[in-house]
Amino acid sequence: MAFEELLDKVGGFGPFQLWNVALLALPRVLLPMHFLLPIFLTAVPAHRCALPGAPANFSHQDAWLEAHLPREPDGRFSSCLRFTHSGALPNTTLWGLGQSPGEQLEGEPSTVPCPQGWEYDHSEFSSTIATEWDLVCEQKGLNRATSTFFFAGVLVGAVAFGYLSDRFGRRRLLLVAYVSALVLGLVSAASVSYTMFAITRTLTGTALAGFTIIVMPLGEAELEWLDVGHRTVAGVLSSTFWTGGVMLLALVGYLIRDWRWLLLAVTLPCAPGILSIWWVPESARWLLTQGRVEDAHRYLLRCARLNGRPVGEDGLSREALSKVAAAERVVRRPSYLDLFRTPRLRHISLCCMVVWFGVNFSYYGLSLDVSGLGLNVYQTQLLFGAVELPSKLLVYLSVRHAGRRLTLAGTLLGASLSLGFRLLVSSEMKSWSTALAVLGKGFSEAAFTTAYLFTSELYPTVLR
Repeated sequence: MAFEELLDKVGGFGPFQLWNVALLALPRVLLPMHFLLPIFLTAVPAHRCALPGAPANFSHQDAWLEAHLPREPDGRFSSCLRFTHSGALPNTTLWGLGQSPGEQLEGEPSTVPCPQGWEYDHSEFSSTIATEWDLVCEQKGLNRATSTFFFAGVLVGAVAFGYLSDRFGRRRLLLVAYVSALVLGLVSAASVSYTMFAITRTLTGTALAGFTIIVMPLGEAELEWLDVGHRTVAGVLSSTFWTGGVMLLALVGYLIRDWRWLLLAVTLPCAPGILSIWWVPESARWLLTQGRVEDAHRYLLRCARLNGRPVGEDGLSREALSKVAAAERVVRRPSYLDLFRTPRLRHISLCCMVVWFGVNFSYYGLSLDVSGLGLNVYQTQLLFGAVELPSKLLVYLSVRHAGRRLTLAGTLLGASLSLGFRLLVSSEMKSWSTALAVLGKGFSEAAFTTAYLFTSELYPTVLR
């Protein structure tokens, strides 16, 4: 008897599987809130050099700024420079014709970087890491690097959790992910320096990778309890929680404008997640591969009972489970090198890498850049989340009628055309630019969902 036959006896899709989806909804909601958190954490509000002694009268303040700050070529006051000496001629631009920044024309007032720090516009954000540690102007690269550090942690964590969950089980590693994400998130919110924040956010990304490996759509904790016929609908249904997290982040970001409290708000839900581990079932297939027949038997009986299948002790005898366990253990423990061991697997793995690069590049490239659409950051985030809902329906219908390959190719093509046409639209056509960005976001999310459905089905179970 194969494991698939066991799953057919106890029910491959029913209340038991839906209960699992509900239990694992929380990490799916939390993931996009953390992954897209840099939109708010690293936001750079309008700023200019700090000028002590500025008059309180606004009309006089304009003249004061004119005398202390040079102007950019577009007419705005410079964000990063001030005149070396006050009282310079008004309306002096930062650069002359053909002049590069740092060059000084004869007779033109000299400028210096802000010696006394910056003043920030707090109308949209009361505090971000950019305003906390002055990560602007010459230091803006550090601000942008925060996301890079975080996703580097995700990369390392994905490899580590993939190996460890196969060695020690899904439930244990899910508990590790919850606890470490909670602790590191709290430490990040209490950071006293940029270095401390960068390190803890990188480690948080490593911890959150456990969620992506174990409980993301068609992740291992669910895939091994689902029959083949219902994996598509379960995958699309599960991915809607990600969209819920994207939209919820817009609301939470709007209500909480301080970066420390915002980070706390998206981290503290890990606490009830830790308690939910008590009800999350372990993978029966993994238990059988480890020879833990009694534990697998208990979970299979629970699945049959919740799904209303009349399976008794005779229908799931320990002798039958022992035979399945022996067959599962015959398979050699895989390694990452097995992804490239045969020509067929090598072809699949290399193609998946290229596809996933395009999927992630388009999705996060759009999701993390919410500027220039004529809307504020909260409206854009909400709109980008809302457009993902119809994209899920598009994926479900297209996969059923056109198949995985055509759906994935079509959604990637749609995303590339939308973003390509957006590059051709002039900056004055805000409505067209916004419409194409939203359309591209919808296609990129559809490609993301399809890639999850497709990739997991391309590999044999032992490599999945």
